[in-house]
Amino acid sequence: MSGNQLYRIKTITEYHRLMGLPKPEHPLISVINLQKITSPLTNGQYSLIFDFYSISMKRSHHIKYKYGQQTSDFDEGVLFFMSPGQLFSVDVGAGLTEGPSGWMILIHPDFLWNTSLAKKIKNYEYFSYSVYEALYLSDKEETMLTGIAQNMEQEYHANIDRFSENVIIAQLELLLTYGERFYQRQFITRKISNHEILTRLEDLLSNYFKSGMLAKQGLPSVTFIAENLNISPGYLSSLLKALTGQGTQQHLHDKLIELAKEKLSTTSLSVSEIAYELGFEHLQSFSKLFKTKTSLSPLKFRASFN
Repeated sequence: MSGNQLYRIKTITEYHRLMGLPKPEHPLISVINLQKITSPLTNGQYSLIFDFYSISMKRSHHIKYKYGQQTSDFDEGVLFFMSPGQLFSVDVGAGLTEGPSGWMILIHPDFLWNTSLAKKIKNYEYFSYSVYEALYLSDKEETMLTGIAQNMEQEYHANIDRFSENVIIAQLELLLTYGERFYQRQFITRKISNHEILTRLEDLLSNYFKSGMLAKQGLPSVTFIAENLNISPGYLSSLLKALTGQGTQQHLHDKLIELAKEKLSTTSLSVSEIAYELGFEHLQSFSKLFKTKTSLSPLKFRASFN
């Protein structure tokens, strides 16, 4: 496999072939022992896009995974989730003689058809996280999830019957639920890095509000904020929910209302002028949001200071 190439992989069978693995026993789901990959890895970079879901638990000495400008060194056991269409890059270190260890579960969307996970899988926000926002596992957590992956593999290796799909789906759903629990733990235990993100968020919003951009372009989009913080929109939303109890849009509205309160109480600007400065095209929209957040109209709030 040469470096600096993009590989669009449409089927699980195609991935097995690319990685020098035997043909999968089931065309729509596969549990792969990463140490069994025999595809030659050369120095440099290559990128992958899957047309299916993947869940990977990896330890990768001398291999770095990149998303945008962020790099993750997976010397520790980490878990990351990818939905169809996501791109990630692999940077293979010089002189590499062995690949990563760990496992990978590949699930084609067709396998989920007409099951409880068909729509529910999209509710697991971590599938939209970037690779560098991976889940760092304790030894106990890693052992637990590895056991679930092994159960799934054993099930489709056995004689497939009418219960097989339900058993595999149940195991997969259990793994995803644990993933959700462990991410919530990580938001709390990795306080320093997460609070640094919140600090940068506050600085970004403060500078945006002071720049006059609200009047010109309105509230910044979640995508704009995430790009400037160099994190994914989904991770930003989940982090805010875990630490503040609010999503990104709610957080933005609260900051906007605090600024509105300041202008109403310390300036002589009319409510219409304030609404315009805060990026509202219609006074009614501003008044409705303000009353929803404060239980007072802008004029009544201003009157309370006189």
